[in-house]
This record gives sequence, C-alpha cells and structure tokens, in this order.
Amino acid sequence: MSEIYTSEEGARLIERRYRELLDAWPVPHERLRIPTREGETFVVASGPRGAPAVVLLHGSMTNAVIWMGEVRTWAQDFRVYAVDLIGEPGLSAPSRPPLASDAYAGWLDDVLEGLGVTSASFVGASLGGLLAVDYATRRPERVERLALLAPAGIGRQKFGVLLAVLPLLLFGPPGVRAGMRLFLGRPPETVPAAEIRKYREYLLLVQRHFRPRRTLPVLDDHALRRLTMPVLVIAGARDAVLDSQGTQRRLAKTAPHATVRLLPGVGHFPAGQAAPVLDFLRPVLTKS
Repeated sequence: MSEIYTSEEGARLIERRYRELLDAWPVPHERLRIPTREGETFVVASGPRGAPAVVLLHGSMTNAVIWMGEVRTWAQDFRVYAVDLIGEPGLSAPSRPPLASDAYAGWLDDVLEGLGVTSASFVGASLGGLLAVDYATRRPERVERLALLAPAGIGRQKFGVLLAVLPLLLFGPPGVRAGMRLFLGRPPETVPAAEIRKYREYLLLVQRHFRPRRTLPVLDDHALRRLTMPVLVIAGARDAVLDSQGTQRRLAKTAPHATVRLLPGVGHFPAGQAAPVLDFLRPVLTKS
C-alpha cells in the first residue's frame, strides 16, 4: 500500500472518482504518460498543437480536476498541460522527494522534455505555486511568465485554522463540511454553486483517504530575487492557510515588478480567475 493513502481501498475510491471527473473534461484533450526520474507522470493536454505552452500545477490534496473551470478559456489560444503532481492523489507516481531540494526541478525538467517543451508559462496553485516558483528560480530561462494562485512558499503557513477545524470533525459529515468552509473560505460569487459543491464533495473523499503533507518550506529572499520573469499573484485576503499579506510584502521587497492582487473576503480558494490569468498570459501570443 502506498504511504500517501490510508488504505488500498481508499486509493481505489479516489482514483475511480477522479477518472469519472476526467471524463467530463470540457474540451478535446489527450491523456499522456510521461516517464520521469520520479516515476510516471500523468498529464492532460488541451489546446492547439504548436501554440505557446502553459503548464498547470495544482495544489495539495487534488489533481488536474481543479482546472476544469479554466481550461476552456486558456486552451483556445494555448497548448495547456495540466500535470498531476507526484505524491498527490492523481494518476502520477506516489514519489515524494524533499520539497526543499532540487528534486522537483529535475522532475519538471523530465516532464517538459517528455512533452517536447523547451519553455512555457506556468500557472501554479498553492503547493503547485510553490513548485512553480521553485522551478522559476532554478530554471528562469525556461519560464516565460508565472501566474500564481494562493501560492505556498512565500508567505508563512498558518496552523491556527487546524485547531478550529479539528473539533468540527467530531460531528461527522456536517462538521467536515463546516470545516472545509472554514478552511477554504468563501469562494467568489462568480463560481457556480454546483461547481463548488462538486469540488468540496471530492475534497471530502480525498480528506478521508489521503495523507497530505503537513508543512511546506518557505523560499528565502535570495531565491525570490531570481524571479526575473513577469509574475502575477492572485490570493484571498482571508486565506486561513497561507499569509497572503505576507506574500504581498515579501514580493514587494524581492520581486517588485510582480503584480499581487488580494481578493477581499476570499479564503484559500481564488477560483474564477480564468480571465485575469488569460490577460496576463496574452503577451506570450504576440511574442510567438
């Protein structure tokens, strides 16, 4: 049994539901298996071949399914690669090398090579934001533009929310749902309620059967100063998981060219950002 799941049966339940969700992918796509030094990596490729590449890196406790609301917008003009992170509840290998090392940069080198991509724009959410920033600081020549949604690794991680959520778990499914609302915060009103419910129900399944990482590293100022490419950060001002204001302050000091937008009233779920991210990515189209 893989150590990232609580049981083999739990792993099968998560995979079965994930595959069902993938069958509703909203645009024509390919499902790719890329061999890497950390094991096989699963990628959903959408959009026209030969168009500028955009690599999507999701957050912890999820997979490529989080991009289903945005991929229709981005795949009109870009070749979009939604990568299942290794060590997360997707279809990639369960490998979990140390986050505070160059292992993930090496893994992404292999992914890009397998895709035939020399450089790309990156969109990263939460843990995926940390990995995107880490890669951009180590391989700046391969990163065209960097869009980050509630990125980890810049502002400090908050742990107080866990103390509030844990007692709610004693009250069964209603308590778990309340805990998820506290954890994620209030999503933007532009996101359909049905989409939010579907995502939360899937997160509940993952929460029951998956073992997430508990702590994430914070990149130092020296690393952040290597972010020379255009950077956009969109985060919730009421994020209970990561210090969004701290992210804004640190980037103002280390990467003052970065644009940081804090969304009032939004927690750790800055959904509905397809249009602003597309506007940020568009200059790559004229460059190509």
